[in-house]
Amino acid sequence: MKNFDVNAIRADFPILARQVNDKPLVYLDNGASSQKPQVVIDAITNAYSHEYSNVHRGLHYLSNVATEKYEAVRATIAKFLNAASEDDIILNSGTTEGINMVAYGWAMPRMAAGDEIVLSVMEHHANIVPWHFLRERQGVVLKWVETDAAGHLDPAKVAAAITDKTKLVAITHVSNVLGSKVDVKEITRLAHAQGVPVLVDGSQAAVHMPVDVRDIGCDFYAITGHKLYGPTGSGAIYVTRERMAEMRPFIGGGDMIREVTREAVSYNDPPMKFEAGTPGIVQTIGFGVALEYLMALGMGNIARHEEQLKTYAQSRLQGLNWLNVQGNTPDKAAIFSFTLDGAAHAHDISTVLDKKGIAVRAGHHCAQPLMAHLGVTATARASFGLYNTTQEVDKLIEALELCHELLG
Repeated sequence: MKNFDVNAIRADFPILARQVNDKPLVYLDNGASSQKPQVVIDAITNAYSHEYSNVHRGLHYLSNVATEKYEAVRATIAKFLNAASEDDIILNSGTTEGINMVAYGWAMPRMAAGDEIVLSVMEHHANIVPWHFLRERQGVVLKWVETDAAGHLDPAKVAAAITDKTKLVAITHVSNVLGSKVDVKEITRLAHAQGVPVLVDGSQAAVHMPVDVRDIGCDFYAITGHKLYGPTGSGAIYVTRERMAEMRPFIGGGDMIREVTREAVSYNDPPMKFEAGTPGIVQTIGFGVALEYLMALGMGNIARHEEQLKTYAQSRLQGLNWLNVQGNTPDKAAIFSFTLDGAAHAHDISTVLDKKGIAVRAGHHCAQPLMAHLGVTATARASFGLYNTTQEVDKLIEALELCHELLG
């Protein structure tokens, strides 16, 4: 793995040097939010300390500098996703806003009672609740496709759920609970063959592996900055030119307008048409720096490192016959959700691990339909990132053995 030195990379993340409960921090909650490298922290500090101003609206020096740095991120995101043009990128606060933008701006005007949206049972609430809005308010029908016992989603099953009433397939690229990778390229091909657009929730995928939206062929692809080692309140959605032309504005205000009179309003050209108000200027600048950092490391290198971590973690976890790991597709991402035999709650597991300095997630992970499908109410989740090591896997195993001793 040329040029990928995990110890050197760890030195880029100052928080990894701290202790929690008198133990070295083992951060395994990357699926919720990742830590930030020093270059991102420095970029944020510099922007606020030396270059801050509102964007687009001023002709003075600071406004020009801030605007230039902010707008440059659009091209960085396009490069990261291999979009054809930076004009295919709408900047926002993250995946939740991106999906809601599609729900309000694209789906709502063209869906009526009885029209259908196809979802998988693995979806995060951010890719469920906006569609429930349409169900409640317009009578749209949500159709669910289930995974097999291993957590694999068969593209043919998704295609089989499509009818002449289906107006959209909205699907995750990687499950935030199971780590299952979804063949969104094949799903897009099958859906498009039936004239149905596809939205992909890329929140958990873009951080773990290279993403090429043109190769996937999807109509919408949403990402969020805080999972990509960038700031909270940053993100973007890729939208094809055809779909963007069909969208109406989701939020009204400054920057998304061309002219406003007492009688009428005319809108700016896309993508600005969908970016109202003062944006997350500094957050977006930090997001761009985070993506540059990832691209310098190489998403292929990151994927290979995490694949090695996943394989090692799987081998160690399989040795714990009292641990129930949810989802075991062969090509899954390095995300492990689990319960213990007996009555131990996921929150109890998390608390014991925290005493050992190990940060994991506990709960339903904003995926309650999946929890019901799995027959559990909550799991503990260890999710790995580019800075994690096999030594940290060993610490997790030791702490889980303590959990079994105390809670089993």
